[in-house]
Amino acid sequence: MSMTVRYRGTYTVKPETATWVGHLPLSELDQIGTITHVPNIYIFRPPPEWLHPVDAIFGTLRGSLSRVLVPFYPLAGRLRWLDGGRLRLDCNAMGVWFIEAESDGELNDLGDFCPRPEFEQIVPSVDYTMLIHELPPLLVQVTKFKCGGLALSASISHAVADGPSAAHFMTERARLARGEPLGIEPYYDRKVLWVGEDPTGPLLPPPNLEHSEFNHPPLLIGHTSNLEQRKKKTTMVMLKLTKTQVETLKNAANKDRAGHHPRPYTRYETMSAHIWRCACKARKHKPEQPTTLWICVDARSRLQPSLKPGYFGNATFDVAAAGTSGELASSPLGCTSSKIREAIETVTHDHVRSAIEHIRRQPDLTMFQDLHALGSTQGLFYGNPNLEVVSWLTLQVYGLDFGWGREIHMGPGNHDFDGDCLVLPSLEEEGGLVVAVGLKIAHMEDFKKYFYEDIVD
Repeated sequence: MSMTVRYRGTYTVKPETATWVGHLPLSELDQIGTITHVPNIYIFRPPPEWLHPVDAIFGTLRGSLSRVLVPFYPLAGRLRWLDGGRLRLDCNAMGVWFIEAESDGELNDLGDFCPRPEFEQIVPSVDYTMLIHELPPLLVQVTKFKCGGLALSASISHAVADGPSAAHFMTERARLARGEPLGIEPYYDRKVLWVGEDPTGPLLPPPNLEHSEFNHPPLLIGHTSNLEQRKKKTTMVMLKLTKTQVETLKNAANKDRAGHHPRPYTRYETMSAHIWRCACKARKHKPEQPTTLWICVDARSRLQPSLKPGYFGNATFDVAAAGTSGELASSPLGCTSSKIREAIETVTHDHVRSAIEHIRRQPDLTMFQDLHALGSTQGLFYGNPNLEVVSWLTLQVYGLDFGWGREIHMGPGNHDFDGDCLVLPSLEEEGGLVVAVGLKIAHMEDFKKYFYEDIVD
């Protein structure tokens, strides 16, 4: 498929009214893991009355963006590197970049909307050769198609907002576009995550807990580094599961559930286990190959007291489940689900606080950051023989209405790093799921085969 996109212009959109100016300290959770921009895309079919005048949609989206940047003013600021791989956010109202584009193609040309090379034209491009304080934390692109369809893509810096915060921002932006008041006011008090406490003194209480999530991930047997794996070509697919298929997997996982897990395994625990096992098989690991699955856990409700709704920043926390490929592939699905649950259950108030203390005392955070998008060979790498599975099952990612109706598709932009996986609810069937999987090209066909063939009771 050949699709041409013409860029009408790039504009700097600033908050509609004056906002707070100053340095917003970032928490330790803001500065580890993925710190680059994460692209998401929404596809709409607006009714005919929204297609004329030509600039009606562009004007609505630009205006609502300017208004929503008043309460969400950190997104209009700029990040700045400090010593030791640390970051600071300067709230200076410099604004975000808003790109207007038109395509001679039609939405049907995008097929099932699975990320593909054409997406690079309708997702904001982030030039990481620029200095970080020159890049906005938020870039937005609106692309109108010849058929009247619309693609709205936003790339948000993960150092400024995690998934729940990004979803909150998009929801409020749509509310303001419809002329409604803000639903939940964002707040930025990093003291709830102990920012500002003396790093040379102990956090109270100073729990001394094990943090395997900060260990170096295992390498392929026979390799001394992951450089070769970082260089291999990757691809991304979005695999759909019906409600029946999801229930079949859940039944299989819970069939022989251990007595110390009285609560049935969740959809996420089941799907992550299934993905992990299929990846081990597709990658053709030796049975004794160590492998780690990273699990992103939202700590908002696990802290004491829980964070109030509206906390804007990073409050998600990665933990690790570990095993060997032979063990995972030969054991029942429930055994792998059990490993994942046990890792999730380690995320307690004390665990998060202990981890923050651990990170705060590090002289350099680079080794804890995923710098793959920057072309770096340093930092975290979730690829072969490992992977990360992120859940969007509880996020409000659907139902985005700017006045012309809800989206017909929502999903990730081109984010095809090896081992990056995402589980979303289905828009087509309640109870169904969509799984976005990034793997090496050489492994993808086998993964898809196992993914569907292994759905058995």
